[in-house]
Amino acid sequence: MDIETFREFCLSLRGTTEGMKWDHLCFMIEEKIFVLASLEDGALCLKCNPDDFDNLVARHGIKQAPHFARRQWIVLENLEVMPDQELKTRVEQSRTLVLSKLTKKLQAKYL
Repeated sequence: MDIETFREFCLSLRGTTEGMKWDHLCFMIEEKIFVLASLEDGALCLKCNPDDFDNLVARHGIKQAPHFARRQWIVLENLEVMPDQELKTRVEQSRTLVLSKLTKKLQAKYL
């Protein structure tokens, strides 16, 4: 998957907006980041279920995201680290995890 296809997928998720923060392309819901993409090296940062963390970081090209909550955010070296379908599933999961931290009223807008 290339970055443009990835961008289109992220924006297809209901309520997703994009912006730039820290020289990275961010995909957000209600201004809360669920994916951070480096335009410089193609790395992706996304939230993960803490129960999946150990299995994910044990894989080649995936590690703990620096500067984010420990055992809750991962960095993929590039878009090729995961098969496209798994990557899409992980992005959707990241969005769901971030959405779950919003108020019930805001969550209802996207369910």
